[in-house]
Amino acid sequence: MIARSVVAALILLSLGNASARAERLIVSVSNHRVTVTPNYSGEELVLFGSVEKDAATPADRNAYDLVVTVIGPRADMVTRRKERKFGIWINTDYRQFLQVPAYLALFANRPFEQIAPPEVARRQQLGLNNVLLTQRVGTDYADVVPNDPFRSAFVRLRTQRGLYREDPAAVTLLTPTLFRTSIPLPAEVPIGTYQVEIKLLANGVFLTKTETAFEIVKVGFEQFVATTARQNGFVYGLVTAAMALMSGWMASIVFRKD
Repeated sequence: MIARSVVAALILLSLGNASARAERLIVSVSNHRVTVTPNYSGEELVLFGSVEKDAATPADRNAYDLVVTVIGPRADMVTRRKERKFGIWINTDYRQFLQVPAYLALFANRPFEQIAPPEVARRQQLGLNNVLLTQRVGTDYADVVPNDPFRSAFVRLRTQRGLYREDPAAVTLLTPTLFRTSIPLPAEVPIGTYQVEIKLLANGVFLTKTETAFEIVKVGFEQFVATTARQNGFVYGLVTAAMALMSGWMASIVFRKD
């Protein structure tokens, strides 16, 4: 009986692997290393790829959906609520977001709600409303509903700066199995490693995914300043204070009245 159970398990496992191998994604980005120089004003990368089928692919499967998620370096961030009291605006409450992406973009070939049912969209984090953004709520750590005021404000503010974005028409299917999309990077894009996750679905069912990555680095004077601030904070602080004093002294000479 044990031998039969083992054989049955192996058969099921092989069938599962065959199903997983029914399609696979081959992808690449146009540039795996973006350099930030003094005159950097933004850049646009291009991701392109193909869906490869094998003998296990159902013969009637011809329509695919693709969702591309670009995740930048993670960091803790805070969203504050301001209220007007006694004629001035003051911070009255705040919410801390824990290790959330500094840059987040989601692209698809059609509206996310048409790609998969709600439960699949939540599980696969399809669309900004379904991306997990962990918050510190009192003593708890959890994500909240999409219309939570702090979450909505956080996403809105990041979107206004071009650091969070969602485009359900950004992925172009050149053929039933060839696709491309552009990845816009704003001028204030954070440096670090960016993970790109590509998910393949068909008829609302998740099939497979693959990943790639690119890096954003500073070069020249910007890199020197960033490295000094990170590795020699005390020296960086002294130099910054000295430069501020020098600038003030020079300004007092230039604009003084005789």
